[in-house]
Amino acid sequence: NIFTQQPSYFSDLDETLPTVLQVFNNILHKCGLQCGGASAEPQKLEEKVNVTPGNMPLQELKDIVLYLCDTSTTLWAFLDVFPLACQTFRKHEFCYRLASFYELAIPELESAIKKRHYEDNSVFADLWRRISHSRKKMIEAFHILINQVCLQPILE
Repeated sequence: NIFTQQPSYFSDLDETLPTVLQVFNNILHKCGLQCGGASAEPQKLEEKVNVTPGNMPLQELKDIVLYLCDTSTTLWAFLDVFPLACQTFRKHEFCYRLASFYELAIPELESAIKKRHYEDNSVFADLWRRISHSRKKMIEAFHILINQVCLQPILE
């Protein structure tokens, strides 16, 4: 693969991972689930802080779920085809950060999707399918990370 042909790509991956982690922070921030001190953007004085997945506009909820679905699927696919990257993910405490994100965001997003009233039931079905897919891919990515970082070294 390309990483064996060009070992400097590992340093590129190392430099890129904070950006990947920022994606999860951005989602938490947009859902109102992140402490103000850790937010990615300065908060405007007149901005209301009480935005949650349950009370945000439907289009914004859709955008967040699509963003999460794309991100989690891409993350899983990358780790699935290149498990050696797991060591670089470990250096950035990715397992801890992914688990924390999952615990904060997934229950809130699922609850918001279930409780919302939809004019078109196909919108609910699509959102539920995508959040379920996101959840599954995050868990699968976590399993790859744990397998590569913790279990494989013991077996070898």
